Amino acid sequence: MSQSDSRLQNVPLVQGSVAGLLTWVLGYLFTYLIAGDEVQESEINQFLEFIGEEPATYEMVGWVFYNAHFVDTTFQNVPFFGSEAFIGGEDGFTMLLYVIPPLLLIGAGLAVARYSAAQNANDGAIAGISVVPGYLLLSIAGIFLFEVTLGDASAAPDLVAGVFLAGLVFPVLFGAVGGVLAGVTAE
Repeated sequence: MSQSDSRLQNVPLVQGSVAGLLTWVLGYLFTYLIAGDEVQESEINQFLEFIGEEPATYEMVGWVFYNAHFVDTTFQNVPFFGSEAFIGGEDGFTMLLYVIPPLLLIGAGLAVARYSAAQNANDGAIAGISVVPGYLLLSIAGIFLFEVTLGDASAAPDLVAGVFLAGLVFPVLFGAVGGVLAGVTAE
């Protein structure tokens, strides 16, 4: 068996997937803690309540969470809306929200690489990337869970960007960084 085959056999896929799931949930929860009150009082949410609809707080916090991954919210059949980002700018949420997913993913990659006893940067990066399946799964599910529909109009995180950026790029990049940190600091 080659060295690369043995490396792949040692990838903690189950532990990495669980870490990815937990990281995604923690990221959403931190976003909710930071932005939830403002979202609840937002004009869009107030409008939904005014017309007799249920408040869409958890969905709209989801939009903010995806925005923290640079994924816009897309509006279908809504006049004057196309794509929208809710972080930063004059009316946006704190820029702190942009660091939540990377920091949590670095921490998850580091933890998984430490768990797998990665002894160098390559092994650490491979272990860190194992957070992708769990993070990707919830990133795909969240796109549909965070859709708000009212008649023919709807709004949700952009599907392609949500899968690509939030589900793949972020966990690959930052999970690997955490894994590399674990590998190069292994004793």
